[in-house]
Amino acid sequence: MDQKQIEEIVRSVMASMGQDVPQPVAPSTQEGAKPQRAAPTATESCALDLGSAEAKAWIGVENPHRADVLTELRRSTAARVCTGRAGPRPRTQALLRFLADHSRSKDTVLKEVPEEWVKAQGLLEVRSEISDKNRYLTRPDMGRRLSQEAIDALKSQCVMNPDVQVVISDGLSTDAITANYEEILPPLLAGLKQAGLKVGTPFFVRYGRVKIEDQIGELLGAKVVILLVGERPGLGQSESLSCYAVYSPRVTTTVEADRTCISNIHQGGTPPVEAAAVIVDLAKRMLEQKASGINMTR
Repeated sequence: MDQKQIEEIVRSVMASMGQDVPQPVAPSTQEGAKPQRAAPTATESCALDLGSAEAKAWIGVENPHRADVLTELRRSTAARVCTGRAGPRPRTQALLRFLADHSRSKDTVLKEVPEEWVKAQGLLEVRSEISDKNRYLTRPDMGRRLSQEAIDALKSQCVMNPDVQVVISDGLSTDAITANYEEILPPLLAGLKQAGLKVGTPFFVRYGRVKIEDQIGELLGAKVVILLVGERPGLGQSESLSCYAVYSPRVTTTVEADRTCISNIHQGGTPPVEAAAVIVDLAKRMLEQKASGINMTR
C-alpha cells in the first residue's frame, strides 16, 4: 500500500464521518518560497558498512512529512529512531544493524586485554582469583577478591598509605580500557598530584569486579580508591568506561551505597579528559568530607 492509497482511505473515512476532507497542498510557486528539503534516502543496501557513520545516520522512514525534523532528531541522539517499519516488522537495514551491534557487544565482553598492551603502558598487572574469562562471567564473587600472588605483588611494589589509589580493570569491556586509557589516566594522575595529594602506584587488575577496590584500599591503606572499569557494553557502544570512587573502603563494612559512580565515559558521552577533571574534584571533596557515596554532602 503506497502513500496515495493511504491518503485516499483517509479522505474516504473522513467523508463518511461528515468531516471536511483536506485537499492536497500544491507545491508553492511563490518567489522566495523555500523548497521542502528532500528526505534522506530510505533505500536499503546490503553493501553498506553497518558500522559506518552513514549507516548510523540512515533514516528508514519512507515518504516523511517533515524530512528535516527526522534529520535533526537522528543527529541529536544515538538511539534507534527514524528506522521505519515494513508492516509490523523492522526494516532489513535496521535489523541488520541491531544484530551487528549485538554481536559487537558480545565480542567485547569476551575479549581479553592484551598482555602486550598492559606492558606497553608500564602498568603492574595483577589478577583476581579468576583464571579465565569464562570463570569471570560465571563466578562474579571470585572477581571481587585478589589472588594471593596479587596481594604479595601489591605489598612489595606499590606505594603504601596513599591519599588516592588509582586502579584500572577490564571489567566487562576491554574496548573501554584500551580506547580511553591515554586520555583519562595521564590527566587524572597529573591533576591529583597538582592538588597536592599523595598518589599511589597505578596498576591493572585483570578479571576484576567493582568490589575488589575494597580489598585494595584496605590492603594499601588508601584513603580514597578510584577504580576505572569497563562498563557492560550496550548495543553499538562498547567503549564506555565507569569510575567507582570510595572513601576508606573496608571489605566487611563497605556497601554499594558508599561508592560514587561516574559512568558513560567515552567520546560520545562524557569525554575522558573532562571526566578526569571531575574525578580529581571528586577525590578532593571526599578527602575534605571524609565520606563518599550517599554520605557526601552536596
